[in-house]
Amino acid sequence: MKEKAADIHSIEEDSVSQSILIVDDEEDVYYSFQRFLEQFPLRTFNARSGEEALKFLKTQPVDVIIMDIRMGKKNGLETLKEIRKLFPQQVVVIMTAYGTCQTAIEAMKLGAYDYILKPFNIQELQSIIYKALEASKLTKEVSSQITAANSFDSRGLQIIGKSQPMQQVYKLIGQVAPTNATVLIVGESGSGKELVARAIYQYSLRANKPFIAINCAAIPENLLESELFGHERGSFTGAMAQRIGKFEQGDGGTVFLDEIGEMPLSTQAKILRVLQEGEFSRLGSNEPIKTDVRIIAATNKDLAAAVGKREFRADLFYRLNVVKITLPPLRERTEDIPDLVDHFLAKHRRYLPNAPTCISSQAMKSLMAYHWPGNIRELENVIQRAMVLASSATIQSCHLPEEIQASEKKKCFKDKHSKGSLTGGLDSLIQEMVCSELKESRLETLKTLLHRIYTHVLEECEGDESKAKRILGFHPGWVNALKS
Repeated sequence: MKEKAADIHSIEEDSVSQSILIVDDEEDVYYSFQRFLEQFPLRTFNARSGEEALKFLKTQPVDVIIMDIRMGKKNGLETLKEIRKLFPQQVVVIMTAYGTCQTAIEAMKLGAYDYILKPFNIQELQSIIYKALEASKLTKEVSSQITAANSFDSRGLQIIGKSQPMQQVYKLIGQVAPTNATVLIVGESGSGKELVARAIYQYSLRANKPFIAINCAAIPENLLESELFGHERGSFTGAMAQRIGKFEQGDGGTVFLDEIGEMPLSTQAKILRVLQEGEFSRLGSNEPIKTDVRIIAATNKDLAAAVGKREFRADLFYRLNVVKITLPPLRERTEDIPDLVDHFLAKHRRYLPNAPTCISSQAMKSLMAYHWPGNIRELENVIQRAMVLASSATIQSCHLPEEIQASEKKKCFKDKHSKGSLTGGLDSLIQEMVCSELKESRLETLKTLLHRIYTHVLEECEGDESKAKRILGFHPGWVNALKS
């Protein structure tokens, strides 16, 4: 069945859940795709230009776009830029007959999911389309479900944020979750690394198996190996019975190694063995135990620098750094603060029934101006504190810590002395002079203003009048008038 609406063609039944938009100015390409895509249970649409594709997307969302790079007025890369601005999560595959390095790099840099070369390799094309559809499905699930206002996991944890940096994190989660790839999550303390690890786990094929989290910095060095790998009875003083370690408990599931940069070198060697061989031994035993676990690691340290200082094993770093997800600090995504505040208000109101339900605009400005060294964890603590201290239904600036109140004052001071504000101040001064009722007053004010400017520049020029005149562009007569 083929429909035509505003030069957009659709095939397959409307009940099919996923869809693809083919963007190419050659009609033969669309019909070739139409025949090829009959094997997939999905709807296909066609746009003959970048402009037509953008117009279509504003009224009809699709899961995947396959777009040619060379088209009429607006080429594929230009269209891709606009699509990424308007629809940040959209999965786009670029197709081109010109497989240059520059083209490939530019397409991926602009946010393309992948690219394919003409003429198509059928097996490669089929694989890319399947992966793109899966990535679209998982990205939408992650970005919608884990940010839904009332969806908490068993610990009340939740990822919040609609900013562009977080959209990129959601995309990576959606792409990596269904694989078994090792993931390294990098971010400052309090930025939400464990939440990302749990999201990867929740949307993985191991979601029905255990999720074991270990904070490597919180466990003493002499106990960490026992915690991870277990021990046999009598293997050390106090080992009164056999103990099963986390890697054995998490067989088939996911082990999250938080703050792995704090792990001792001796333990790192055993983690490397798990990654390479899929086995380990309990303390006090040489018998290897097979384990099937996916490792997700997190750190707030620069592991590459730690490798250079020989504080972290290079081979383990490369094994962990298969897929790297970098979490932005809160100061780089301040547009997410209002949503985070609403979330924390709702979360803690469950335990504080008479607590505030909202926050004043002035208090919110203070929160937006603060630099948040402790990131989201610090923000939650601040909101919880304010909810306890506030006696009304609204959190005010006075309920915030002094350093946060001061942040807004500092911002106002900087804004006041910025170039734009200085220009505005001069404009106001000039307007006031022009509107003055007494001509003598206007002239005197102008003379005083020019005299101060000249005096300041003359001091900077160490008394060199000719240099000061050149800088200011003053006519010699002006200077003489100013001296009088």
